[in-house]
Amino acid sequence: MIRVLHYIGGLGLGGAQSAVIEIYRNIDRTKIQFDFVIHDLNDNNYNDELNALGAKIFVCPKFNGKNLKQYYKWWDCFFKEHSEYKILHSHIRGSATICLKIAKGYGVKTIIHSHSTSNGVGVSALVKKVMQFPLRYQADYFFACSIEAGKWLFGEKIVKSNNFFVVKNGIDMSRFYFNVEKRKEIRKQLGIDENTFVIGHVGRFIEAKNHEFLIELFATINDKNKDTKLLLIGDGKLRKSIENKCIKMSLQDNVIFLGALANTEDYYNAMDVFCFPSLWEGLGIVAIEAQTSGLNCVVSNQVPNEADLGMDLITKISLNSDIPNWVNNILKYKNHKKRKIDQEKIMKSEYNIINISSKIQRFYLSIVR
Repeated sequence: MIRVLHYIGGLGLGGAQSAVIEIYRNIDRTKIQFDFVIHDLNDNNYNDELNALGAKIFVCPKFNGKNLKQYYKWWDCFFKEHSEYKILHSHIRGSATICLKIAKGYGVKTIIHSHSTSNGVGVSALVKKVMQFPLRYQADYFFACSIEAGKWLFGEKIVKSNNFFVVKNGIDMSRFYFNVEKRKEIRKQLGIDENTFVIGHVGRFIEAKNHEFLIELFATINDKNKDTKLLLIGDGKLRKSIENKCIKMSLQDNVIFLGALANTEDYYNAMDVFCFPSLWEGLGIVAIEAQTSGLNCVVSNQVPNEADLGMDLITKISLNSDIPNWVNNILKYKNHKKRKIDQEKIMKSEYNIINISSKIQRFYLSIVR
């Protein structure tokens, strides 16, 4: 059996984390076992499941620029003591330039995986950009959730090389099929009438997800139609400020904060339209989930084209477009209750986790034999 070490920082309910866990659930664990390096044991929503599946979880210090010696020593000691690992698969970017170099010194095959298309703005973003640049010269293999995410982190030359692979963020498609009974159940649970127009969003409360703009959109929609609710699924450092914004705009009765959920598939049923105005996205796996549920999705032009399942459910709008344009494109689905679902196309999709897990398994086996 091959043990693959995934360096992912945390195992919360984020897109990259969910993608890795889905692969782990569906891979043949008699041949390949996943273990994880994270920064904080408290940032782990999957602890019981991972233990049951046989994974080991290690905690390393988070690199902060001042603890280089401690960080380097931890990784050096780790590989010195754990010769069983033949592959290091890193989902961390900046500080990976340190641990990848150490891993290669111990004969470990290295993979760097891009899940985004931006570091954000400010000094920390600039530091990350500088630190992650050497990765294109250090890793043995380069993965990305989309072509755009690959170009952003590795550059055109790597994307055109034989060592670059697009690895879609896969999902268990059948989990997200529309269920009318579940729709009734969730709406009743949330106290939402069947005739109420429900806009949904799934994503961490971070800059990239553009919640500030989403709330402004909803305020305009709510002015036009009071019988409207906004469901926000996710958690994060900006949640409190968004809650305060809703209170200041007198939207607290119409915006429902649901927190981070493991069963997001149930809540897509309750929505009428999915709004995703991200400032940047590596892929946008939640848009894939929403389409699988048959939801029309109004998304920003920063969501890669690869997130479109080809079922005529995606409407892309520029972030430079005015609010009325966004509002009109959302409101056109107000009375659109029938879901458009092509299950045959969905199951053949390159986002089907069964197909992706099989592909990843073959890759891992090929590089250590």
